Amino acid sequence: MRPSNCPGTGSSSIVLDAAEPGFGGSTRSGGLVSAGVNVGKRMINRALTPEEAKPFLNDAIDAFTNIENLIADNKIDCGWTKTGYFLGAWCKSHYDGMKKKVDLINAEAQSDAVLVPREQQRAHIGSDYYHGGMLVGRAAHLHPALYYKGLLDLVVKAGVPIASRTSVNGLTQEANGSWLVKTQRGTIKAQHVVIATNGYTGDVTPQFKRRVVPVGSYIIATEELSPDLAKSLSPANRSFADTRRVLTYYRLSPDGKRMIFGGRAKFGFSDPVETAPMLYQFMLDRFPQLKGTKITHAWTGNVAFTMDELPHMGKFQGLHYALGCNGSGVAMMSFLGRETARKIVGKSNRTIAFDQPEFPTSPLYHGNPWFLPLVGAWFRTRDWWDRRFN
Repeated sequence: MRPSNCPGTGSSSIVLDAAEPGFGGSTRSGGLVSAGVNVGKRMINRALTPEEAKPFLNDAIDAFTNIENLIADNKIDCGWTKTGYFLGAWCKSHYDGMKKKVDLINAEAQSDAVLVPREQQRAHIGSDYYHGGMLVGRAAHLHPALYYKGLLDLVVKAGVPIASRTSVNGLTQEANGSWLVKTQRGTIKAQHVVIATNGYTGDVTPQFKRRVVPVGSYIIATEELSPDLAKSLSPANRSFADTRRVLTYYRLSPDGKRMIFGGRAKFGFSDPVETAPMLYQFMLDRFPQLKGTKITHAWTGNVAFTMDELPHMGKFQGLHYALGCNGSGVAMMSFLGRETARKIVGKSNRTIAFDQPEFPTSPLYHGNPWFLPLVGAWFRTRDWWDRRFN
């Protein structure tokens, strides 16, 4: 394998993938794209103060702008639909808490967000399940596999080689700082190595494996719906999520004919056939009108969470990395990848907020997420309590 030149950079690159390009969460995500709504959202750690969140929200503006321009400039046909995002309040106290959030994300992330009281939510979602919510105007959804294909086509067109089914078996840094990247197909010498393994980070990079927590996310798709039924579920073709700790997220498919419904059906890893009935019930809780509708597809993919619940990029022990988008990686990973590349070739003129000197871990965690069932039980208990008493 020989790296090829990257136009305009004076550098050459090669992409190594242990499976097929796009395997996993990259092409199987929910496809929701927001402008910083989830930055600083924390379920375990202390929430960021507005002042702490400000630089991250500012960069989230750039992340959304980057993906929007990337799709438009390169005419990537991926069902990009910029119709807004409705975040449903799981309980009244969550709705009350949204009031401060609206002001913050509008000021710092230009999110075009407004509060939607419960009596008005039917204009956005065909459900009475939530206690009102927040509508984020600067948000979109897309088909993640088609977006990935568009990026892949650009890379191939630029002449960058992609080695699929090429696992990296070892990394050795030489005295001059360069790296020997060992694979089953041979060894490559590289000046820079970027780790972008996210929810599939393995034993070759234990220093990163103990800093990201892989979590399975699960999605189902319904059979084709009648136009009237589909319209009733999502009158403005928005994307949806809620403030429940055991998160759900959903939208209509790009052709508007199916409901794509995902969430944390289980904390850990399970067969999507096993989790599909759980997601189906979650879906019916929100849309009773879908009772009797058949499920035609179910799938899963890993996402990566971090100990501080923030995405990270940077350089650690000589390796560049872009990791841990905490379930919101469609725009963020595109952005962190771009910023990492600019940093390597010397074209970055600023340090972004996600490029921090610290990438936290825990002395009790070394890559085996043994605690996920406990976290799931805690989240379900808190959700039950909030729904009933708050």
